[in-house]
Amino acid sequence: MNKILKTLKEIASYPSAVVGGVMVLILVAISIYTVIAIPYNEAISLWKSSEQQWFRNPKYAQPAWTNFFRTKKLPTTIDENITAHPENKTVTVRSDGTKTITENFPFDFNFDGFPSDLAIYFTYNYVQKPPFAVATFVTPDGRKIRLKSSMITNSFRIDQDTALIQKFGNTPPHIALFSVPKSDPAQILKGHYEVQVEIITFEKDTDVDAEFIAYGQVSGIAGTDHKRRDLMIALLWGTPIALMFGLLAAVGTTVAEMIIAAVGSWFGGWLDALINRIVEVIMVIPQLAILIMIGTFYSRSIFVILGSVIVLGIFGAGIKTFRAVFMQTKESAYIDAARAYGASNTRIIFSYMIPRIIPMLIPQFIVLIPSFVFLEASLAVLGLGDPTLPTWGKIIDDARSNGALFQGFYYWVLEPSALLLFTGLAFSMLGFALDRIFNPRLRGQ
Repeated sequence: MNKILKTLKEIASYPSAVVGGVMVLILVAISIYTVIAIPYNEAISLWKSSEQQWFRNPKYAQPAWTNFFRTKKLPTTIDENITAHPENKTVTVRSDGTKTITENFPFDFNFDGFPSDLAIYFTYNYVQKPPFAVATFVTPDGRKIRLKSSMITNSFRIDQDTALIQKFGNTPPHIALFSVPKSDPAQILKGHYEVQVEIITFEKDTDVDAEFIAYGQVSGIAGTDHKRRDLMIALLWGTPIALMFGLLAAVGTTVAEMIIAAVGSWFGGWLDALINRIVEVIMVIPQLAILIMIGTFYSRSIFVILGSVIVLGIFGAGIKTFRAVFMQTKESAYIDAARAYGASNTRIIFSYMIPRIIPMLIPQFIVLIPSFVFLEASLAVLGLGDPTLPTWGKIIDDARSNGALFQGFYYWVLEPSALLLFTGLAFSMLGFALDRIFNPRLRGQ
């Protein structure tokens, strides 16, 4: 216990170690929160779901917090659902049991940008003949503009209605409806708007509920992608996946290298020579190319890739470093004493030699973690990441595939990139500080 307290005190004397440790704790806290708040199966289901499940989110929306840094505020999504405001629904029953349903959606629009899209969604329960609907848009200056009059379907995508676009002189409806009449260029008309939907049913017991959505240009903490998905899910779940991959790969390869180096240096002879030749061959082989081949021709599962990384790293260059230390350790006096009282080779290797260099091991695998995190992200950016998992690299790959940088959606790339840099910086700062503490030769430098 005294040794642990002494080590913690020493770590606290290095500001970089403290900052790096706090950053690592933040990543661990995010991982724990994510696993509890968004269970794995739920996260996978949300990320793999179709655009219909995310229909209330706008496409390509920037994070909502970016409005704090703008003088001209971009619109957030306005979602008016009649089930949330039943007082805005009027039902008139006719003598034959059919109905006339009137649903109003009043809202205020005081933003400095136009909506990105407009839509009306219907929920209904007719049997054979669909109800007929008339949708009218009322502007703050009192104009009433008919949007649609037809039999209802699941949705009415206002911005995709060809007749409506032609009616506005080929101006997109989301701009024409919210602009000052005859303004050129279009100026936003702020104020109180209303969407009126009158529905006529042709069957008894038929009921219809409508929902009007004016999609914004900003949404959520992290924004949305081309499938309307909330990027926060992938950013959050990317954290435990990155830490898991980096930690397991770093520990697996480092421990394996240390054991192999200890065995080779202790027995020496042909076994040591064979291990060194294998290491030299592995050092020449391009591991990234092999991982690309595995992902292309065999499997892109993150566990297959992780296993491949560990197998390829077992005979890594770290064996050379560990071997140099073990060659000095095996000549120590306490090793000679262990030989004298008849300790077995296994006991000497695992009880006397390996524990001697464990302090060196800790900083090494901490520094290695970000390199494996970046490796997983690199494979995902190349399109070889696990297709079922929402990860930082997958976000960047989706952004690249959909031309995010060319269309100005910088947030889509910068958010996962910032988390990757944060992770690399956190473990590097902590690892280099621990190396100074545990390696006597670096103390005071």
